Parts: sequence; structure tokens; C-alpha cells
Amino acid sequence: MYIVQWLRESKVRIRQDGMTGAKRSLQPVKNKLISLGDVLTDSGRPIYEFDWDLLVILDACRLDLMREVADEYEWIEDLGSIRSVNSATAAWMRDTFVQSYREEMAETSYVCGNPFSESQLRAGDFAELAEIWQSAWVEPGTVPPEAITDETIRRMRDSDTERVIAHYMQPHCPFLDADDLSKGKELDNFGDQEWRDVWEKLSDGSLEKQEVWEGYRHNLRAGLDEVETLLNNVDADRVIVTSDHGNALGEWTVYGHPGDMPFDCLRTVPWIETDATDSKTRDPEDWTANEADAGRTEQLHALGYR
Repeated sequence: MYIVQWLRESKVRIRQDGMTGAKRSLQPVKNKLISLGDVLTDSGRPIYEFDWDLLVILDACRLDLMREVADEYEWIEDLGSIRSVNSATAAWMRDTFVQSYREEMAETSYVCGNPFSESQLRAGDFAELAEIWQSAWVEPGTVPPEAITDETIRRMRDSDTERVIAHYMQPHCPFLDADDLSKGKELDNFGDQEWRDVWEKLSDGSLEKQEVWEGYRHNLRAGLDEVETLLNNVDADRVIVTSDHGNALGEWTVYGHPGDMPFDCLRTVPWIETDATDSKTRDPEDWTANEADAGRTEQLHALGYR
């Protein structure tokens, strides 16, 4: 069924965009072939192999991107790195939350901004799975970092769960202050609309690498600013700030973050160790009371997934 759909969509792309459309249709085939090499590389270290009270995930954060802004934050005293278990969020969840860590998962509250939690995670495996994307989805198609901060503060102040994960969407596109970089145009006129995300635009030359990098970096700052607020409003002796995966900007002709990729730009992610003290400077809003603005499919499309 997938092959039939792929052939149909490829035909439309090629008719409309010629060689550009053909290259776009062949990209997932090429990525699949590249992913076969993943079995020959370091599989990475799951986050449950480490000791932490609060784990902060900055979705899709490259190590070199973090290096550019780390000096702006006093709480980042030592920026290290680890190899992630995968190169895309759905696959990272699949490879992280496995039955061998069921005891640790049962003691974990997961405040999640990424819609892949619905297909990859089971609420019953966690002390609490708070899928904030269901109620805090906003334009230009993401979960604002304030929502993850507020919901994590509320839960850490009100409960004594052994471990907490705060999964921010930033710096993942769309970029909050440069949403024009992340919005595309309609390519296929049959059925569902299809939009080019920022990485596809970079791949086909519609965007310059420097303007994408600047938007990406600014989006990371938006996330880090909220992480700083979080660290001043919860108590945790052992805090880890890291990422699930990075993004490729043309390395080995790959753009974005396909799953099961072996490349360092996608798998080597930041690793920051710190602590947190609740100074009560934030009165958190309850983001779970809102109605979701869009379904999961539209949410994933807004994030660039197909």
C-alpha cells in the first residue's frame, strides 16, 4: 500500500517539478539504504543508563548548535556529548522506552511536547504521561516552550515522582520567530496538502544555509531560556539537559532527521549536567485545560513529518 501511494505521489511531483520532484521522491529510498549502515556503528546509550532526577530533552538539537550559545547561559558550566540511540524522535522513543527499563519508567513522569508519544508510548508504562501537545498546540504548528516549563513545574511541585522528563519541542522547526522559513507551498493537488519543511527548502536551494542556521539557533535560545526558568522553579539534585537527535544540513546529502541514521550530526547530541532549586519565581499556567487546535496528523505534518 505504501509503495502504491509513493508511486502515485512521485508521479505528481515529477509532472509538476521535473527533476526536482524526482529527487524529492528518491530521498526516502536513499535514506533507507543509508540506514542499513546503522547496524555497523555505535548504538548509543539509553538515558536510563544515567543517574538523574530531571531529564530535559531539547528536541532536534545539534551539538555544534549548542556550542554556539552555551556561553550565554551561566548554568551551562560543562558541555559534553553522548551518542543518542537513534536519529528521529519516534525511533528514539521506540529504542529508549523498552521493557528492560520498565521499573525506571514506572517511576517516571513524562511531560511531552512531541506528538509521536501517541503512537510510540503507553501511558500505563509511566507514573504519568502528560501529552501536552494535545492541549497546547499553537501556530505556527508546535508546542511553545512555556507550556513544557509550566507543566513540569506544576508536576514537580505537586508530586514526588522519582524521575521527571521535560520534552521541549525547541529547537525543532518550525522556528518560533521565523515561521516563514518553515511554511511551504502546496505541491500536490490530489487529496491531502503536502508542505515543504525548512529542511526540504534548504535541500532544493529555496533557502540559504545561513538563514536556516540563524532561525535554528534562535529557536534553541527560546528553549534554553525556558529551561533556565525551569531550573529556577523546581528542586532537583541531578539534572541532565540533552537531545533525542540532531539535524542534518546536507551531510552525506541528508537533510532533517530521518530515522536509523548513523551520522554524528544526527546522533552525537549535547549532554549538560546541572541542578535546580525552586525559587518560586514562576506561577505556572495550566496548559492542560485548553482544547487541542489540530489533530495528531496535522500536528506531525506541521513539524515536517510525513
